[in-house]
Formats: sequence, C-alpha cells, structure tokens
Amino acid sequence: MSHDGLGPRAVMRSVAFLTAGALAVPLLSACSAEDKAGKPLAAQDIAPAARAQITDGGTLRWAVDAVPETLNTFQADADGTTTRVAQAVLPSMYRLDANGRPRLNPDFLESAKVVDTEPRQVVLYRLNQQAVWSDGREIGAADFAAQWRALSGKDSAYWTARNAGYDRIEKIERGANDLEVRVTFARPYADWQSLFSPLYPKDVMGTPDAFNDGARRKIKVTAGPFSLKQVDREKDRIRLTRNPRWWGRPAKLTEIVLTAVPRDERAGRLAEGDLDVAEIDPAAARSIDSAAGAAGPLSGPGAGRTAAKALRSWTVADAGGSAEDRDVHAREDLRRAVAAWEWRKRELRGYEVRKSLEPAYTQLALNGADGPLADERVRRAVARALDREELAKVVLKPLGLPAVPVGSHLALSGQEAYADNSGALGGQDTEEAQALLADAGWVPGGPVKKGEKAAGSEGEKSDAGESDGEKKAGDTEKKADRDDKSEGGDDGTYIVGQDGKAPADHGRDHETHGRQLAQDGKQYLNRQGAPGAYAPRGTAAPAGAAREALAKDGKALTLRFVLPAGPGSESLRLVAGRITRMLDKVGIRTETTKVSDESYFKDHIASGEYDLALYSWPASAFPATDARPIYAKPVPGADGSLSVEQNYTRVGTDQVDQLFDQAVSTLDKEEGRSLIRKADARIWAAAGSIPLYQRPQLTAVRKNLVNVGAFGFQTPVYEDMGFLEKGAKVSSSPSRK
Repeated sequence: MSHDGLGPRAVMRSVAFLTAGALAVPLLSACSAEDKAGKPLAAQDIAPAARAQITDGGTLRWAVDAVPETLNTFQADADGTTTRVAQAVLPSMYRLDANGRPRLNPDFLESAKVVDTEPRQVVLYRLNQQAVWSDGREIGAADFAAQWRALSGKDSAYWTARNAGYDRIEKIERGANDLEVRVTFARPYADWQSLFSPLYPKDVMGTPDAFNDGARRKIKVTAGPFSLKQVDREKDRIRLTRNPRWWGRPAKLTEIVLTAVPRDERAGRLAEGDLDVAEIDPAAARSIDSAAGAAGPLSGPGAGRTAAKALRSWTVADAGGSAEDRDVHAREDLRRAVAAWEWRKRELRGYEVRKSLEPAYTQLALNGADGPLADERVRRAVARALDREELAKVVLKPLGLPAVPVGSHLALSGQEAYADNSGALGGQDTEEAQALLADAGWVPGGPVKKGEKAAGSEGEKSDAGESDGEKKAGDTEKKADRDDKSEGGDDGTYIVGQDGKAPADHGRDHETHGRQLAQDGKQYLNRQGAPGAYAPRGTAAPAGAAREALAKDGKALTLRFVLPAGPGSESLRLVAGRITRMLDKVGIRTETTKVSDESYFKDHIASGEYDLALYSWPASAFPATDARPIYAKPVPGADGSLSVEQNYTRVGTDQVDQLFDQAVSTLDKEEGRSLIRKADARIWAAAGSIPLYQRPQLTAVRKNLVNVGAFGFQTPVYEDMGFLEKGAKVSSSPSRK
C-alpha cells in the first residue's frame, strides 16, 4: 500500500471494456464516517503487553521470504522485507492503526494539516523538534524536497516505481522555522497523508545515482528505533540494532535478525529453535496447536491393528530377509520416529499460533479481453453462480476465523471507505445466472461443430503435464471429493506484486512500472475438471447436479481456469474445486491448466492468457490513489495496443475513472468516501472481478514474546516488541479465548 511506500507494477495490456449504459448501479448518497465501515472482522493477535512488563534486551529472530534486492521501497523490485526494514529504520509521517486508518506518528510530527485550499492546497507539517537522522542532522524541508523531486516523475533518470501524489506537488519550502515544512500542491490531493512514508534522507533522494543504486544494498543514514547494521547475502539475513540517537521510547530489543527461510522449512526451523517469529501455513499451525496433545505416529488409519502389523507398517518390505529381521528393523525405525516426533512436539510447545486476517482479499478474476467473458452478461452469470459465503467458509472456518465474504473491491471491513456494495451485482442465484447465459445466446445442448475449439481462451497443457480438461469426469470428481475433506487455511493465492519480479513484455502488450501494494507471498490454486459421472438413460439427476453443457455458434462454453502448480495449495484447491462445481450447475465448463509459480503471473495473468484466475489484492488506506490503476479503463497507445496499468481483468468504464478522479481531488472526507463507494458499486456491476474472502494470517510466535504476531491492519511498533519479564502475564490472545 502507498502508506508503506510500495507499489505494484503497471503493465500495458489489451482490454474489453463496458459501455456506460450497460451498468445499472444504485446511487450511493454521502455517508457518515461510521455507518457502513463497521469494524475489522478479526482483531489483531500480538499478545499486547505494557513496556514495564518487557525485559530490556534480547535478539528477535524473524523469518522472512527473502533478503530483498533493494532497500528502496520506491523501486519496482521492492518487496515485503523492504517494507519491514523501512518501517523499523526510517521516518513515517503516518502509520496505520488496527482499523487500517492512517494516524499521525508523534515520533516525527507534532501536527500536519491543510492550512490553505485557495488558490492552492497547502499542507503544513510541524516536525518533532527531537527528530534527527543517525548522523546527527535534523530532519527537515530539504529531505521532503529531495524526495518530491525524485518521485515527481519529471526526471526520467530516477528509476521510480510510481509517482502518484508526488506528481501533484508544485513546491516544497521551509516554513516559519526549521521545524516547519510547507507543501503546496498544483492540484488538490485528498490522499496527502500517504506521502513521505517512509521518508528517505536527502543523501538517498538527492541524485539519480544515489536513488537508483545508493539504497539498494545499504542505508547509511537512518532515523528510527533501529538502525541497519548488516545485510549478509551469503547467510541470507539482515541485522537491525538499536539506534543510539533514537529520541522516542527506546527499543526493548537489542537486535532484530531477519532471516530468509522458505515457508516449507519454517516448521522444522521452529522446532530446532532457530526462529522466534514466522508466518506459517495451516499445516505448520496445526502442528504447533496440537503439540501438547497431538496423536503420534501410530495414530490415524490402521491404529487399531495388532502391534506386530503396526510395526511392520513402519518399514518397507523387501525381497530378502526373514520376517523376524524385518520386525527388528521396523522396531528400530519406529523407535527413531517416535523419538523424533516427541522431540519435535516438545520443542514446538514453546510456540503458539497468533492468527488474524491479512489486509488483503482473494478474488476470482474474469478476463474480459475477448471470448465469452467479453460479454458482460456471461461475466455476471459467472458471478451469480458463486456462493461466496461457502467459499469463505472453506478457507476460514477450519481456522476459527470469521467466514464473511468481502463486500468491497476498494476497502475491507473497518476501513473508512468500506461498504458492502455487492448488491450492485447480486448474490448467488442459479436461475438468474442461467437466464443471463440464455440472453447471451448460450443454450443447453447446442450443436458443437466437429473440430471446433471451446469458446474460452485457447487451452494448453500444464507445465506439470496434462490439462485437467483432458481428464475423465469421474476421476475429476473423485479428486474434488478428496480435496473437500482437506482442512482450510492459507489459500496460497498469488498476491499481486509479491513475486518481487516485474512482469515481462508479452506479445502485443507493453510493460510499465507502478506501485507495489502487496507484501511478499505465495500463490497456489488447484485444478478441477467438470464433476459428474455417467448414469443409465432416464436416471433422475441428483439435486445440485451439473447442468447440460452450453454452446453457441457451434462452440462449447468452456473457460480456461489457470492456476499455479506450487506446493502448499490445499485450501486453494478447495476453492477452485468448489468454483468449478458451482459453474457446472449453470452449464459453464472449465478446463483447468496448472503452470509454474514463476510463470503464473507474468506469463498468464499480466499477459491475459487466462479466462478465470485466483489472486489477491491488498487493501489500501488510500484507495482513491492506490486502487485506480487496478480498475482504470484502458488507454490506446500509439502502436494500437492498450495500456491497462494493473487492470489485469481488462474490464473498465469511464464512470469508474471519473469517480476515482473526483475522489482523489476532493478534500471533503465524507464526499470522498461516498465517491469511492459509488466507484466500487460500479466495479461490482461490471463483474470483472469477484471479491471472495479476506486472507488468513497465521504467525508462529515464541510464547514469551509480546507485541508481535498477526498484526492485521496495524503498522508494527518495533520499539515495543520484546520478551516478557519472568513472572509477568499478559491478557489472553483472541485466538485462544
């Protein structure tokens, strides 16, 4: 999100957009601040404790996905670890609270307000008089001005990811004294609180060379509770140490060590005691939660067999040797397995899982560039076929998290701009979905010309082998049934911007760069074919059975569902399988293609090589700025291509663009909220993307570590993290109440 100084890359792609008259959206009146925003669906889970209860000192070992390629959050290859470092070592004028709303940071600001609106908007910042850089220099107007010039977009020598907001500034100057900074805008800017967070020293922003290269591997001058001590790329770790010049509440920890640990290795590293904090997947969470009373190696299927048979099951039979010898080997294997299991369980008892919901949501994206989904009626039929509440339950209910569908593309429950606008499209309604398809000319059992390809995007075999569209329906249903028995959890969905790679240029389209909103993460989905099995002619169809396939102009209605093939995708397999069956019920078939994680986004989503896909967008505190590129109507280029920015569904309207433009330019907060909600209602009606559920956030934390865990919306407060004093107790975590 822009508050964290990250931005997703903008990619130019072709798009099919909707006409103005096609959308029938109820108008939204201006709303009071709290009438529709509600509160977060899940509280943050960080074991809050007073500073007096925390010991002074200690090293916090924190797992991250990678040591970042750059420490400059305003560059295109910045990632979640870039943000984490910046939050701990650099100034931020505003931080997000537990409701995802910006709050003034008193460590750096005494006040910040709009002091003039005519003839120009002027914001006056009054800095904390103690605020200094680690080299002793005062933080001041020169730092603000250098960052503005670097990010304004006027000098192409600066390799910036995006310039939103900074391009609206006319000038920056010193105020009445050194503690005042006056920022004058050439055009009104509602999201001015998103700027200068983080703020880099003028040494980094002052020249293109310093900006482009100086802060990629090190930040010499900092101004936060911690300083950047070391970036060790051989050992894949970053060391942050207390800043001796920090004027705020002193950091409780002596050091924070950020270590790159692959997600599938984190449970083992936790058991070995190598980590104190790590975001984990549901399987690791189950191991930790059950460590005190988990079933052992002899539990599960076959647990009731005789001891001899159970022992034999723990060895692999071979052609030679007697049964007695094999039993001896089996006993030894079992002894080692039990010992390892007991050791692992004992070590994991020192941790607990703190859980909340991420400030990001998973969506079903519908590519409206061409094919059946270029028709708004077909997109709306897909949406009306979905039971979003059921999909949310699949992922969140097994984790004990609120299974509530997301009602907005532009904010999440608790944020100021949030309102449930899904009524602009309508809920699950099989009959309505079928009527929309019939109106679009798709009829059951229509003739399909021999040799004609399906009407969706051209399918291709997955990187892993066959396309699911080639599987037998019976085999597909059996696999879907097995998936349904899995537990929910981290859906593994691809979060845009989290791969740390800029999308490549593909075919007719062209690449640009934009802000990266998302934290580093993973992407996983499942392949599912059309469920069903053959029965004798005349057999009555069971309730909820798939409808006869639809066809039009000699082509069957089959949509290509593109999914990544990486590990850790249990919950997402459930979601993809459920969606497939829901679409089957209205006559829409899917052909699922699995592709490698590396190619999933750049070669398929960004380049438009899909019909249906699952990936996530983060929620921003500044949707008028950050969400506009995601839903912008394509703009024709000189070469005939269309720039879609981050609108990977290729669906956009003039009305949505106008509402975003109005929202970002008004300084009336209530009017701005109303405009954002109207824009969201129109995005719902266009049915280019369907928000499903807020993503789960699972964090393994050592039990005596406080003020850290599943942060939810809130910006972490690094100086308050630490280990409890002996004998100190904290209130129960929301996860364990």
